[in-house]
Amino acid sequence: MAGHDAHLGVDDVPAYRIFRVWVERVVPLGASFVRVTFGGDDLCCFAGDGFDRRIKLVFPDRDAGYSFFPDGEDWWEPWRALPPERRNPVRTYTVRAVRPGRRELDVDFALHGDGGPASRWAREAAPGRPLLVIGPDSRYGEPGVGTEWAPPPGAARLLAAGDETAAPALSAIAEALPAGVDARILIEVPDPADALPLDVAPGVRVTWLPRHRPGRPGARHGDLLIPAVQEAARALRAGTPATGPAEVADLPPRPGVVEDEPLWEVPEEAAADAGFYAWLAGEAGVVKILRRHLVGDLGVDRKSVAFMGYWRLGRPEID
Repeated sequence: MAGHDAHLGVDDVPAYRIFRVWVERVVPLGASFVRVTFGGDDLCCFAGDGFDRRIKLVFPDRDAGYSFFPDGEDWWEPWRALPPERRNPVRTYTVRAVRPGRRELDVDFALHGDGGPASRWAREAAPGRPLLVIGPDSRYGEPGVGTEWAPPPGAARLLAAGDETAAPALSAIAEALPAGVDARILIEVPDPADALPLDVAPGVRVTWLPRHRPGRPGARHGDLLIPAVQEAARALRAGTPATGPAEVADLPPRPGVVEDEPLWEVPEEAAADAGFYAWLAGEAGVVKILRRHLVGDLGVDRKSVAFMGYWRLGRPEID
């Protein structure tokens, strides 16, 4: 993908391109997150209008750096064609904040402790370290590229939920919502210290659901999120107050995710089902259970539910 060229015409600007950035600072957040602020001269053209703006991070090979990473706008297929040992790790993340005037970009990393390339890189991040970010160019003519949060006009009862991998997106969504909507934001995280303060408008209620608490064994992914979403969805659809955070539920064994099942479905033309709209993201199996409950059990119009399997147990990345 082309770099930032002063002579590049707006009509020639791709929606997404490579931004060559470096680490400006690293700030620990809670117990399980770290915020990395990137700098770079052409971040002046990085698009950031809130919500769940999706980007890809290309991590350097420990030995070869970016020697084998394809340059150019159409990098995906050449990258896929490389031998696995020459393929730079690529992971999908969400913009937490962008400040074009200061040439800064914030990305929050969930530190899984799994030794994967993203967690390992984030744990070792230090000022000056380079990274490639594939992100949206603000000069591209279509706003909202790379965002899946898209409630239709008339949706005033909003539900957004996910696990720690969706926490940056959920936080950005919560802080971007206007006053006057009835919004429930549910975020399942590993530790109570991961509950971060958010600046939200009146009517936006954020509930953090830590899986590990003193005196209680650690819950599985979804053990808190599933009942909390079920309760919040019923309350929003009925127009009644929520009863509060859910405790660990006695959930039955969960069916596995069938390989040919869709793991990512965002309605092209979202519909407001009696003013209700839901956005679900996180571990694919949990997200599928939540979506089935909304559509199958509560009868929510499937065009009112966006769901995204960000990751799957046992797999580092869903392509």
